[in-house]
Amino acid sequence: MLYFLKLGGSLITDKTVEQTAQKETLGRLAVEIADALKIRTDLQLVIGHGSGSFGHTVASKYGTRQGVNSAEKWWGFVEVFRAARALNQIVLESLLDGELPVIAFPPSAGVISEDGLIQSWDVQPLETALAMGLIPLINGDVSFDTKRGGTILSTEDLFAYLAPKLIPQRILLAGIEAGVWQDYPTCTQLLESITLSSYNNDSTSLSGSAAVDVTGGMRQKVEIMLSVAGQVPGLESLIFSGNEPGLVYQALLGDLPGTCICA
Repeated sequence: MLYFLKLGGSLITDKTVEQTAQKETLGRLAVEIADALKIRTDLQLVIGHGSGSFGHTVASKYGTRQGVNSAEKWWGFVEVFRAARALNQIVLESLLDGELPVIAFPPSAGVISEDGLIQSWDVQPLETALAMGLIPLINGDVSFDTKRGGTILSTEDLFAYLAPKLIPQRILLAGIEAGVWQDYPTCTQLLESITLSSYNNDSTSLSGSAAVDVTGGMRQKVEIMLSVAGQVPGLESLIFSGNEPGLVYQALLGDLPGTCICA
C-alpha cells in the first residue's frame, strides 16, 4: 500500500513572514506519521512538501515560474533553489528526529521539464528506496526547462508525474484549509467531494491562495489531482487541514477528512 503525503507550505511555514518554518508543527506531524506507520506496517510513503515563505517570496520577485532568460533571473533561479533547499533540510531533520527513515530526492538534481511539464525523471532510485523500507522526501523546487530555461515545479506537479509510475492508492494534501470551500473566502460551505463532472459546476468559487503562491493555489491543486485521478484507477486525493492535530494520522489510517477528489 502506497500513499503520497504533502506537507503544504502554508502548514509548515508562516507564509506571511519570509523564511519562517513552523518547527513545532513539523515535530507534531513527524510523530503523527510515525505513529500511523506503527499501526499500518504495510504502508509505504512518499512525502513531499511545499516551499511556503521560503521559496514563493523569492520566486515571485524574480518571476522564476514563468521562465529564466537573463543573468539576473538565473541568479534568482539559484536563490529560489537556495530557499527551497533550506526548508527541505529543516523538514528532513524534523522527520529524522521523529525516527522516520527519510531520504531526500531534490527534483532540481534530476528533473527536466518542458514548458512547465515534467518530461524526464529517473524514478528508479525512489522505487529502490521504497523497496528498502525508506521514505523518499521530495519538495517544490526549481527545474531546468527546455522551453523556459528554468521554472518551478510544485509538489503537486511532482506527484502528478510520479503517480502513474508508482501507483499510489491515496494522495494526501495537508494544508491549513479544512478542505475545498465552495464559497472561499467566506468559507461556510465545504465540498465533501469533487469529481470532474462536479468541478465544472463548482470551479468558479475556487481561488488561489491568501498568501504568495507562485504555483497556482487551490484551483491548481484541484485541477492537477483531477487529472491524476483520470490516469490512476481508484485513486483518491484528499485536501484537508494538517493544522488540526490528529488529522494527518487519521488520513494515513484510512479516514476521509476534508475534500475527496476522484474520477
